[in-house]
This record gives sequence, structure tokens and C-alpha cells, in this order.
Amino acid sequence: MPTTLRKRSDFLRAAKGKRAAATGFLLQARDRADGTTVIRVGFTCSKKVGNAVARNRAKRRLREIARAILPTEGKPGFDYVLVGRYEKTVEREFSKLLDDLRRALNTVHS
Repeated sequence: MPTTLRKRSDFLRAAKGKRAAATGFLLQARDRADGTTVIRVGFTCSKKVGNAVARNRAKRRLREIARAILPTEGKPGFDYVLVGRYEKTVEREFSKLLDDLRRALNTVHS
């Protein structure tokens, strides 16, 4: 499992990196270029996603797709931020979210 981003400054740096829009979420990625092989990931959902229950559910789903995909398809030394989308993150089929992340990673790394 990748380590989790906690500091606001890490989220802001990732926001300045590459982006890939997917149907279920937005992926932001940044190569830290610090020589480490650790993959770090963060999750965020604004109030536009819904109430606290909807935001937490969206973040849980994003955590699960990151846990499934990033260890094998993420690049070492990268920070990734998954941003939830209104209704899409919660309502989209889980298998389609997994495919969205694979496509977004290919877009960011190409």
C-alpha cells in the first residue's frame, strides 16, 4: 500500500503537476525526483461531492482503487492525488473506477 499524503503543501505541489480527468475522479500526479521509491497518494473531496456521508463514501472508494492499482501500476517516486467528483465517484461501478484509474495513470505517464 502506498503511503498517504497528509500535508497541505504536498497536495498543492501535486496540483501543479500533471492531470488526467477520468469519469469518476480527477488524478493529479507529480514526480518528486527525490531519489526515493515510495509511492505516495492523497484523497480529497470537496463539499460539492455532497454531505459528509457522501464525501466519506467517495474517499473510501478512491482509497480502495488506489490500494488495488497503484502498487503495480504506479511509478516509484510519484505523488498521486485522487479528487472525487460530484455523484460520479459514489455512483460509478467499482470495476469502471478501476479502469478509469488505469487509463488516467497511462495518460499521466505518457
